Formats: sequence, structure tokens, C-alpha cells
Amino acid sequence: MNRDSPSKPRSAIPAYLTGETEDPYPSLSDIHDYEPNLEFDDTELQQPVDDEGEIIGIGIESDEFLETPVSDGTIEENFEEAFGLPSLIPEYPSLIPEQRDSLKELDVDDFIDVAQHRIVDVVGDDTYGRKVIVVSACRLPSNKVLDHNRLLSYLMHTLDNYVETDYTVVYFHHGLNSQNKPSFRWLLQAYRAFDRKYKKNLKALYLVHPTNFIRVIWQLFKPFISIKFGRKMMYVNYLSELGNHIHLNQVNIPPPVLTHDAQLMSKIANKSGQGSQVDSSSYVQPLPTQQFGVTLQFIKERNNGQVIPPVVSRCVEFLSQPDALETEGLFRRSASVSLVRDVQSRINRGESIDFQRDFPCDYHLAAVTLKTFLRELKEPLMTFDLFDDIINFQRLNKEERAQMVKTLILERLPEDNYILLKYLAQFLAKVQDRSDLNKMTSFNLAVVFGPNLVWSQNQQMSLSAIGPINALTEHILSHYLEIFIL
Repeated sequence: MNRDSPSKPRSAIPAYLTGETEDPYPSLSDIHDYEPNLEFDDTELQQPVDDEGEIIGIGIESDEFLETPVSDGTIEENFEEAFGLPSLIPEYPSLIPEQRDSLKELDVDDFIDVAQHRIVDVVGDDTYGRKVIVVSACRLPSNKVLDHNRLLSYLMHTLDNYVETDYTVVYFHHGLNSQNKPSFRWLLQAYRAFDRKYKKNLKALYLVHPTNFIRVIWQLFKPFISIKFGRKMMYVNYLSELGNHIHLNQVNIPPPVLTHDAQLMSKIANKSGQGSQVDSSSYVQPLPTQQFGVTLQFIKERNNGQVIPPVVSRCVEFLSQPDALETEGLFRRSASVSLVRDVQSRINRGESIDFQRDFPCDYHLAAVTLKTFLRELKEPLMTFDLFDDIINFQRLNKEERAQMVKTLILERLPEDNYILLKYLAQFLAKVQDRSDLNKMTSFNLAVVFGPNLVWSQNQQMSLSAIGPINALTEHILSHYLEIFIL
């Protein structure tokens, strides 16, 4: 199919996890003035202490910790002796500025020795529209194989692509053992390396399947961790709990973690005298009015043949207002969790949503709703069929890239997908035009929208695929007129 004439007609997290402010971090205490990279909240020094001298009211308290009910063979006791703990006041440097600057010039291929282990993954957005970074301890190789300094650089290089937007980190703890655990010295160095640039937009840190290791490390880190950062940490004992906040079918959960979770759930079922009751693959018949989590064809058939889904047109119309287009960080900030869920439920029930009337000036809510719609489509807008071609995009030269994009969009993309993609690109061109105020350049928009337009059929995404997906998305946004109009 040739489209030389495209215009031609064609057939609940807790509130404290999201209520972040942008206030500057407290000043450093006198004892830490010599260490500019170490985040330290002076107010902690004013907190009451218990009979054992522990500070009360910092982050996650020990009585909130739920110990894993099944031993997984990892080290859980005598950590102080195992770590050979140094003084809690650090005497070793973090990454020097020159090392940080050099990371900007690298890509994932420069870290192939670390990337091959799949320790770190980027898996699209969570249920609140925030980018998700996954770290899996069970994929850490032996300390004799992995250079932890290289791992730290790789983590920073990965996060550098997303720290300007709201993001979430999921840490699968199962699989950490005496052979692959990092030293306390390295953990403290890593925490210092991730300064305010990385912490301010981190909205939640999920610690999945925690053991006593996590509790001990938390206690040791207390003197260095601010109250604000501590409130972002959340213990998650089972994958079913994580599923309330993360799209589990989009996460490449390591098999050992799945097996471990099944053991935990089995033990709970046995204790209650019940067998396994959860069937995560059970099919739920969608509502006739549903728009989230269904196909474009499903929506079209139930809206009198209208190709642009009503939820998309409502969001775009609301966000096309001058005040919305000039909102700094549009599409990069998350929205109220409860409001996002409420809007989704109302739309799926067939209720008419008027953002101007119901949520005046809440532009981030409409932006998250639009991203969520795209991410929850049964098939991505750029279709599974195009995925293999897209991940090869960066291997082509400039002329080949331009021709490839036109071929994919004008000839291979289904008609309804093409119409919706053109509609979105036309709107995002308006967003780019106000980038002087909203800070959303074509690159920033590509980072936000790329994983919501393209993903593989198994729903899992590797870091090696993120680069070409974002690059292709940026090309589409930067060459909107050449692709869709000229």
C-alpha cells in the first residue's frame, strides 16, 4: 500500500509515595560538610531516639518489615561480620566529575560486558505513567566475573536517560548470595554517586522479596539517607502485590524469582488450608464501552466506525490549549494515582470525560491518561510485525533511515494505526513547537512515547531495544511534515 498522498481518505500507592515536593534538600550537617555528594538531612539529628539509641520516624521502620516466610538460601544473618564494615563516615571517593561526563558519550554497546547479564532492564511505564527500571539480583554473576565499578557506571548511564522524568525502580532481591553480593563499601559509594539529580524524580523504589539483608543495610544506611528518600522505599513481599503498581506482563521477571514467589504463595495457601486460587491468565470479557486494554478495532466497532478513540481525542483537545502546551514537563510528570484510576474506570464504563470541566488545569492527568491508553493497547500502535525492523533502525545511515520510516509507516502500517499515528504526531508537533517553555524537545518526547508505541510480542523490553525505538520515534517527530504531509 502506497501512502504518497497521506491526506487522502483511507478505510493505590500510598500518598506519601507520590506527594513529592521540589523543595531543595536540607543543608549538610557540620560533620559531613567535607562530602558534597552525600545527601544528609539535618532534621534527622533532631528526631527522638528509642532506648537503644535508634532514631524514630525515619523512612521504613523495622516493625514494618515483613520477613520472607521461605528461606531462599541467600545470606540473611551476621551481615556486619560478613561485610567487614568500615566506619560509617566514608573515606573513599565517588565517581569524579570527569568520569561522569564520559558516560554521556557512551551507549549500551560500550557496556556489553555488563549488559549481557540483563541485570538492568527498562520496561515501559507503570500503572501511573512513570518509566520503570528493573534490577534483578539473581542475574548478578560472581564477584570474580563482574566489575562492580563497571556495573555502577552502567546503572548511571541507564538512569541518565530517564532521570529528567518521573520514574520507578523495581529491585528483585531474590538470588543475592555470598558469591555475588557487593560490598558495603560499594553500596555506599553507589548511593553517593546517585546524587539529587537521580533522586528527585524517583517516585517509588520497590524492594521485592526482602530478607534480613535489606533490613540490615537499611539500618546501616540510616545516617546517610534523608526522610524524603526513605519514604520512597516500599517493601513488596509477593509479585501479586507488585502487580497493583506495575504491569507484570511487561516485566521480564527472571525464572528464579517466579519460582521463589510461587513457593511463597504455596506456603501461604498450605497454611490457610487452601490450594492455589489465583489464575493470572484468566480471561475477563471487556465491557462494550471499554477503551483501555483492548484493540483499536474493538474501539472502532463500538464507536460508529470512529478511528480516533474518544479517549485520545478528549486528551489531545484538552492538551492543545496554550496553557497546557506551555506546561513544563508535560508528559514527563506523573499524576494523582487515584485520579488516573478513576478516569480509566469512568471511561471504560462509557462515561463521558470532560477534562476542562472535571479536572480544570490538571494537564498532567490528561497526559498520563493518553500515555496509559497507548501502553495498554492489546497490540502497540506500531504493531508487532514492525518490531524486528525497528530495532535495526540505528544500524542504518541517514538516507536509509528516512526511507525505512516511510516504508514502515506509509506502506506497512495498518490503515487505522496510520490515521491514529498521524493524529498523535500532529499534536506532538505542537508540543515540540513550545519546547522553549515546556522543555519537551523531540528527544524528550521520544524517550516518553517510544516504549508506549513499540514493544515486542512477549511484552518484554531489553535496554538494547530502547535505543533504536527512541531513535525511530524521534525521527518520526522531527520529520513529521516529510512523512505525513509532503
